Amino acid sequence: MVLAGVFATNFFGAQLVRLWHGILHRIPVVNSIYSSVKQISDTLFSSSGQAFRKALLVQWPCEGMWTIAFLTGTPGGDVVNHLPGDYVSVYVPTTPNPTGGYFVMVARKDVIELAMTVDAALKYIISMGVVAPGHRGW
Repeated sequence: MVLAGVFATNFFGAQLVRLWHGILHRIPVVNSIYSSVKQISDTLFSSSGQAFRKALLVQWPCEGMWTIAFLTGTPGGDVVNHLPGDYVSVYVPTTPNPTGGYFVMVARKDVIELAMTVDAALKYIISMGVVAPGHRGW
């Protein structure tokens, strides 16, 4: 893995990566899928870290059941014109693979901000709640 990183960062590796991106952009169906996935991954794994801003507690999938979610922003576009009141956009990950999940808009009054880092919340989700934040090794 380290060798792959070193190779990709040098001139020849960077040229090969650009060539590969160019090839993928020329294939009709692959282009749309690849572009979408790349845009999402660039956002999620960017150094600015704005993809998941805060760990939240929300009722999901129904009232009385709670799960951890991540604040992703506020609703935009035409959606805002159809939601009464103040809403936030959240991502509810699935366990144990948080790359799958649900994007939902929740009334801000129904969200509880957690005093835990996004990393700690992700570890808690991946462990399916077995290893709670504050446990040794966190």
